[in-house]
Amino acid sequence: MPNRTVFFVSDGTGITAETFGKAILAQFELRTRQVRLPFVDSVDKAHQAVREINHTGELEGNKPIVFTTLVNMEVLKVLQDGCKGLLLDMFGTFVHPLENELGIKSHHRVGRFSDASRSEEYHRRIDAINFSLSHDDGQSHKDLEAAEVILIGVSRSGKTPTSLYLAMQYGIKAANYPLIPEDFERHQLPAALAPYRKKLFGLSIQPERLAEIRQERRPNSRYASLENCRHEVAEAEAMMRRAGVRWLSTTHKSIEEIATTILQELRLPG
Repeated sequence: MPNRTVFFVSDGTGITAETFGKAILAQFELRTRQVRLPFVDSVDKAHQAVREINHTGELEGNKPIVFTTLVNMEVLKVLQDGCKGLLLDMFGTFVHPLENELGIKSHHRVGRFSDASRSEEYHRRIDAINFSLSHDDGQSHKDLEAAEVILIGVSRSGKTPTSLYLAMQYGIKAANYPLIPEDFERHQLPAALAPYRKKLFGLSIQPERLAEIRQERRPNSRYASLENCRHEVAEAEAMMRRAGVRWLSTTHKSIEEIATTILQELRLPG
């Protein structure tokens, strides 16, 4: 059994509540069962959420922890009055002091995705996602000049998830291009990347970890062998050093940490 059940309750997608809540919970040695309750945007849905939270507490004998980003005060009041868990009103913690300091009322707008169809930021993210998908793993050289960053590195070093994260989270048009054995034989970057050297950023990885990842994809192959992984990583890092390409190791870094480093190094809008 987990130590506690944690609920993330929101009148939107629940992404904000979950992100904030997980960041706070990471400060504790705690095993949790996590439940997201999105789109709690009416009194009826709030009562349903209260029943689920309270029932969980009764079954487990512990007060559930409830992170909420509800902005509808009527809906929030249902949780405040009926919830028997530890209720942490994340918007209330920050919004009300800001209202007092600024002397103005907040919009009490539901979620970051409200009115998305009219949001320039939203359309920028969609365009960036489409760009990253069409320029994944070097499958297209077309419009590379439109890329804001081009990630390079050996296969399975984290290029694709990082590209998509940059696109989805920040609207960054990120292409990625694999460094392959033929490149190492020529001892130079692929010709298609030569005009865009200032946009390049390299990802590397410890050979032992790379071998583990590749074994899951192609077990007992030369591609996944530790010897080959050591060779490819060494060649890729040497190539990036010769070309003056900035790079980092993804071995012990999360996608969020990798993306943040890239934004800082290349001074991209975050």
